[in-house]
Amino acid sequence: MDLLSATLTLILIMDPLGNIPMFLSILKQIPDEKRRRKILIRELLLALLVLLIFLFLGRYLLNWLNLQQQSLRIGGGIVLFLIALKMIFPPPTGGIMGHFPEGEPLLVPLAVPLLAGPSTLGMLVLLSSKAPDKWMSWLIAVILAWSLTSLIMICAGSFHRLLGEKGLVAIERLMGMVLVTLSVQMLLDGFSDYLRDLLAG
Repeated sequence: MDLLSATLTLILIMDPLGNIPMFLSILKQIPDEKRRRKILIRELLLALLVLLIFLFLGRYLLNWLNLQQQSLRIGGGIVLFLIALKMIFPPPTGGIMGHFPEGEPLLVPLAVPLLAGPSTLGMLVLLSSKAPDKWMSWLIAVILAWSLTSLIMICAGSFHRLLGEKGLVAIERLMGMVLVTLSVQMLLDGFSDYLRDLLAG
């Protein structure tokens, strides 16, 4: 995977356009607009911090837990597949990630799991474990994906007015279809690597 494909994959997994309704719904509980903007920027920075922690320390966590890359690929593929299915066939209530507690958000749910979710973090661990020498490319990919996501989140109200509810739903369905393909590829790669190692051993 190169820089461009890693960036696009992270953007698809983070699903900024699909998260717009949830962001607006959670932040509308804060009456002051300036306070909402400060909370949004804080949550975006916290999400970036979590992403960078998993990018640089995730492979050490993988080694500490004695997990193989194949396990991460298969597990990440399953989680990504389930999230993609919910994007295509959303539940009647609660959104993709379910219900969240009321009140001012702090880390949860805006930063984690809406932006830095399990599939995004799993992908970062996978990238850093498979090609640790390309850490600079992965860092640039994270920053680019986070920057675009942050821009969309900051302009969430404008995007919501421009695209409308139906437009956002259509885009989310399309992203879900792409994520299904990516998740299946992750599963196939994980199973093929596992079988190759099993036969070689």
